[in-house]
Amino acid sequence: MSEFFADIKTQTFLQFALATGLLASVACGVIGSFVVARRITYIAGGIAHTVLAGLGAARYCQVTYGWQWFHPLYGAVIAALLAAAVIGTVSLAAHQREDTIIGAVWAVGMAVGILFIFKTPGYNVDLMSYLFGNILIVSRDDLWLIALLDGFIVAVTILFYNRFLAVCFDEEFARIRGVPVERYYLLLLAMTALTVVLLVTVVGIVMVIALLTLPAAVAGHFVKRLSHMMILATVCTALFTLSGIVVSYGPNLPSGATTIVIAGVAYLAVMLFEWLRTFGRSS
Repeated sequence: MSEFFADIKTQTFLQFALATGLLASVACGVIGSFVVARRITYIAGGIAHTVLAGLGAARYCQVTYGWQWFHPLYGAVIAALLAAAVIGTVSLAAHQREDTIIGAVWAVGMAVGILFIFKTPGYNVDLMSYLFGNILIVSRDDLWLIALLDGFIVAVTILFYNRFLAVCFDEEFARIRGVPVERYYLLLLAMTALTVVLLVTVVGIVMVIALLTLPAAVAGHFVKRLSHMMILATVCTALFTLSGIVVSYGPNLPSGATTIVIAGVAYLAVMLFEWLRTFGRSS
């Protein structure tokens, strides 16, 4: 741990990693609270795994056609938004097919991504880092893109907070009040897709759902208002992410996996505390 604090003063990649963790925590805390409140974790999972298709396609175009401007995160954003649109539209139109379309989008997205990776010449170590997460290789361009997406998510949340609140907790009341529920539900899924892209750079596609839900779940045990839940979830995500970077640096462990383990331990500790408190009251 002392090695980390000694190196952070001179190593730019560590400074970028910390900045990325803090920026991603804001979007994660906000959207993660919506995901937990609306109970759409399974939809977020389908979106997350579709991101690999966009990453693979972007990298393929870079190597094969020389499209160096086509950053893998651009492809990830496009794939995530398309997945959100498809899943959201089918979910609203045919509830009985919801699980099927999510599973199909999940599987097809991963398969398309693997095909692009297979056809791209050379070993795609950067794509593997997106799959399992490596916050230590975030570049300055990545950081600016994350900051831009982060700002958009926060701005839209502030602008439409009351409508999102109604959509998450009482759709029928929102419809009676004239709120176009379907429109805001799709917008919420689009913002979830953007947040997934942010978190892919932190913990990777495989573990993105854990970081999207665990901090919000921890926060939900201590606060009742959704806005307070967002603030506390943001703080929890920042603590988990920064702790993961610090703890993993010295032993050279995967930072994404370390972050998830810390978040999981914190969640289990909170659950155990709640159980002990409830058990104490009943006895």
